[in-house]
Amino acid sequence: MATVGMRLVEGLAARGVKVVFGIPGVHTVELYRGLAGSPVRHVTARHEQGAAFMADGYARVTGQPGVAFVITGPGLTNALTAMAQARADSVPMLVVSGVNRRDSLGQGLGLLHELPDQAGMVRALCPTLRVTAPETLGPVLDRAFALMLGARPGPVHIEVPTDVMALEAAALPPAMPLALCAPDSATLADAAALLNAAQRVVILAGGGARAAAGPLRALAEALDAPVVQTVNARGVMFGHALGVPASPSLDAVRALIAGADQVLAVGTELGPTDYDMYVRGGFPDLTGMIRVDVCAEQLARHRATLRIQADAGLTLDALAQTVVARQADGPARAEAARRAARAELAGLHPAMQAQLAIVEAIRDAQPGAIIAGDSTQPVYAANLFYDHDRPGGWFNAATGYGALGFGPGAAIGAALGAPGTPVVCLIGDGGLQFSAAELRTARDEGLPITFIVWNNQGYREIAEAMAGAGTQVIGCDPSPLDLGPFAEACGLPFASLLPDPDALRDALQQQCNGPRLIELRAP
Repeated sequence: MATVGMRLVEGLAARGVKVVFGIPGVHTVELYRGLAGSPVRHVTARHEQGAAFMADGYARVTGQPGVAFVITGPGLTNALTAMAQARADSVPMLVVSGVNRRDSLGQGLGLLHELPDQAGMVRALCPTLRVTAPETLGPVLDRAFALMLGARPGPVHIEVPTDVMALEAAALPPAMPLALCAPDSATLADAAALLNAAQRVVILAGGGARAAAGPLRALAEALDAPVVQTVNARGVMFGHALGVPASPSLDAVRALIAGADQVLAVGTELGPTDYDMYVRGGFPDLTGMIRVDVCAEQLARHRATLRIQADAGLTLDALAQTVVARQADGPARAEAARRAARAELAGLHPAMQAQLAIVEAIRDAQPGAIIAGDSTQPVYAANLFYDHDRPGGWFNAATGYGALGFGPGAAIGAALGAPGTPVVCLIGDGGLQFSAAELRTARDEGLPITFIVWNNQGYREIAEAMAGAGTQVIGCDPSPLDLGPFAEACGLPFASLLPDPDALRDALQQQCNGPRLIELRAP
């Protein structure tokens, strides 16, 4: 007999799911029965938040939903932080949990893992669906994948009552096909006319454009337009004369945008953590922009001359074939913005250039690597100005929701999503203690991840912010792990270095089979 839990795993496999992350529990036994003999690989996390961060990293590098299995109640609440990060960064994530039996829901009977209203709790964050009977499983899966992939990506939750999970279920019908949202031809013509009439176009590329590097480059070259890349778009224009891999929060980048006679914003929510991280206002007027986004609600949040609700790749490709190619001063404008942005970075904080040099040393020592960052000082510096050599290969939780402890799980998911690719987790000593146990998961799976710990003996970024605000610094000095014995306990090779780019390059170029840990002792 095949149960609902078993059929759910079959349905995931039929929709292309290859890996699930989770921790088993008594409420998810039937899901794990389905995994036995399935082509779907299970990776055991040490904490449900870590499992969901793994799903996030997997989704970012594959473009397909990352999937986590968690238990009813605390398993799901533990995963909520990671789900919120995925929502902020438009990452497709499916979290499947149990829930108590149907006749107990909302009754307050004191059952194991009981919540007053589990679905209601999740609904405030993201869509939540319930399998109420075996025949509803197929439609629920179709709906979940349509929500994750058919519009703005993000997390979706499916809960299966414990008395439903074990019921007999028939084979599922084929999955409902999904199609990308294509741009309307009339709107495309209007956009092309506006772009053809302009001489100093600037393109703003967000995370929604990271899978469209080819069409983006083609359009930028046709328009001779500089491309400003937010954090989640870094890598799409690596080394290109028109690339501006710098934060729109910087005055140098704002000046470039203000000098444009037409702005094209693609796949960016125009959020403050990218566009006004110092909360000082003064951003150039964008009401005349052309805006492309797959989400109608997102498009409605800012004034624009023209809105195109469509997939970024399809839209950019169509525009590249429609606009009149020209040669203007795009490379000169981009170069001037890059130079000014780098100089501005040096003026913001004396340590930022040295911190950026660490990130650039990682890139140069391991070309094509994926760098999953946490909230730590070198990541903050690189988010302001840094050009990565792989589209989608630079991401972190230091923007948007800003969840500390993101890095290790995300790096594990990324390594599983891109087999054979070197992966680096760049994290601070404070952030590491949020999710230190996940390094053992990397050891269990034998993943090629280098965990680089920026050890500044606490929460130095917050301490500097408190001091700058004239507040007594309190709570910013948690004692760090003694990383040598910690690495040994995790079974990882270990090196401890001063933050010298040359020394770090040498360490990274040494061969290592599986994960390792490198400490950078910040001055």
